[in-house]
Amino acid sequence: MAWVKGSERIVAVPDSDPVRGAVKWAPVKSIWIGSMTAVALIFGPLTFSWDAFAVFLALCAVTLCGGHSVGMHRRLIHNSFECPLWLEYVLVTLGTLVGMAGPIGMTRQHDLRDWAQRQTNCHDYLCHRRSFWHDAWWQLHCDLHLARAPEFRLEPRIANDRVYAWMERTWMWQQLPVALVLYALGGWAWVVWGVCARVAVCVTGHWLVGHYAHREGPQSFLVRGAGVQGFDVPIAGLISMGESWHNNHHAYPGSARIGLLPDQPDPGWWLILALKRAGLAWNIHTPETMPVRPELVRVTSDGEGCPALRRMRRLGEKHGWLVPAR
Repeated sequence: MAWVKGSERIVAVPDSDPVRGAVKWAPVKSIWIGSMTAVALIFGPLTFSWDAFAVFLALCAVTLCGGHSVGMHRRLIHNSFECPLWLEYVLVTLGTLVGMAGPIGMTRQHDLRDWAQRQTNCHDYLCHRRSFWHDAWWQLHCDLHLARAPEFRLEPRIANDRVYAWMERTWMWQQLPVALVLYALGGWAWVVWGVCARVAVCVTGHWLVGHYAHREGPQSFLVRGAGVQGFDVPIAGLISMGESWHNNHHAYPGSARIGLLPDQPDPGWWLILALKRAGLAWNIHTPETMPVRPELVRVTSDGEGCPALRRMRRLGEKHGWLVPAR
């Protein structure tokens, strides 16, 4: 279905279970983010300079907006627009430099969580249901191993792509060329702020937005039958490059535009529009061009709605996975 754009990679069988599983410490993942955070906390204050901080801000903006939001999320995962293959490679490379995972690993993590949240219930890990610090430990230092996980089946275009296979094998090492260039231009201060502090802040910030985007905040839509609802995190609209309008994303996951209202800034969408004007993006999906979702319910501003909406709210409050819309 055109509104999904991604979750069809998850192939579930009758005994696939999004609930039963064990969360286990992931040594490589933990050491990676732990070491980046430690270097940033220890050496960041010692090497601080305004030019190093400017490098930090610039690289955060480029990798989060062009890379993670537009390249990795809206293009590779959701296929919400089309662009030349060379540009896709550039954008996804920038997304890999954010430091969360390679393109295939990132797609697998996203699609499993997306599938699980559409079920009537799922493991606490997949919906950020635990307390703040508990969830931080789980998401940043552990992996979930489902007892009966569905199959992850990449489409041939990505599965058979040697460039993406190489990116997946080397995603951590891709910070090295960046570090060498930064060292040549600005010394260790630029490396600490342009690599370590950037990775630590971007990865931790991605978790932080995801944590609150599945727990509380404004809502414009409810999705009938989904055990997990999305919420907007307005304070992070700009710095998340539009990704924090997460209630909109749950409603229209295949949309290239996530900030749907005039007061919802969406830098990722602005970049896609700029690419379109340059002739580098086309076949762009938005809610206006996508099929109607029968299970999607609009939340009204006065708190009232159709009987189905009221039933949905009562059910959500009963099971603890939905708060009344604000």
